[in-house]
Amino acid sequence: MPRYALLVEYDGRPFAGWQRQADQPSVQGAIEAALARLEPRDHTIAAAGRTDAGVHARGQVAQCDMAKDWDPFRLSEALNHHLKPLPVAIRQAARVDDDWHARFSAVERRYLFRLLMRRAPATLESGQVWRVNHPLDADAMRAGAAHLIGLHDFTTFRSVMCQSKSPVKTLDEITIEQVDGLGGPEIHFRLRARSFLHNQVRSIVGTLERVGSGAWEPDRVRTALEARERSACGPVCPPHGLSLMGVGYPDDPFA
Repeated sequence: MPRYALLVEYDGRPFAGWQRQADQPSVQGAIEAALARLEPRDHTIAAAGRTDAGVHARGQVAQCDMAKDWDPFRLSEALNHHLKPLPVAIRQAARVDDDWHARFSAVERRYLFRLLMRRAPATLESGQVWRVNHPLDADAMRAGAAHLIGLHDFTTFRSVMCQSKSPVKTLDEITIEQVDGLGGPEIHFRLRARSFLHNQVRSIVGTLERVGSGAWEPDRVRTALEARERSACGPVCPPHGLSLMGVGYPDDPFA
C-alpha cells in the first residue's frame, strides 16, 4: 500500500486533541473520516506529535497508507474537500518509503508559544495567544530559560499523566523574543527538541512567565529543575497560544 506524508495545519480549539477518541472530536478522527470518503474502509493514521486539546499546528506531520496510487497533489485536494468546514487543512502531501514513519523517523519538533501583554481582552487574537495583563521582562526569562538548555531530567516540567518511559530529554533551543503583534506587544517562545514530554512546553512557559513578572528570580528555574518534583513547577499555562510549527526529518518529504 503506498504511504503518504501529510503536512497538516489546524486550529485546536474545536478538538479534544490530536488523538482519536470515541466520544469527542479529534484531529486524527477528522482526517481518518476524510480518508474513508476517498477509500471506504477503516483508516488509522499516525502523527509526529499528539497535541493536547486546544493546541494548534501549522506544521504537524502525519502518515497514511492508501490502496490506490494517488497523485500527492490530488490526494491533498481531495482530503481538503472532505475536511470542510472543519478548521483542518492538508497543506501538502508527499509519497514516502513504506518504512518511513511520521513519529519514529522524526529528529526534531519545533513549537511556538505566543503570549500577549495587554490589559484589554484579546478579541481578534482570542484562542491564538495567552493574554496576561502585565508586562514581562524578556531578559529575566532568557536568564531563567538558560538553565533548561541541554540534557536534563525534566520531571518537574512533566505532566503526571505523561506516558514517556523516561523524563530525561535534551532541549536544544529556547528562544525568547518580544515582538510588536497586531494586537499589542507579544512574547514569542520558540522551543526545539527531538521530542517533548507531555505538557513540557506549557509547564516551561508558565514557569518562565513567573520569572518575567518578577515573582521568581531566574535562578529559581534551576532550583525547580533540580528538584525533580512536579510541585516545584510554576503554573501550567493554557493551551491556546501553543502551536506545533514543524517537524524535522533527515530527508524532508516536503522539500
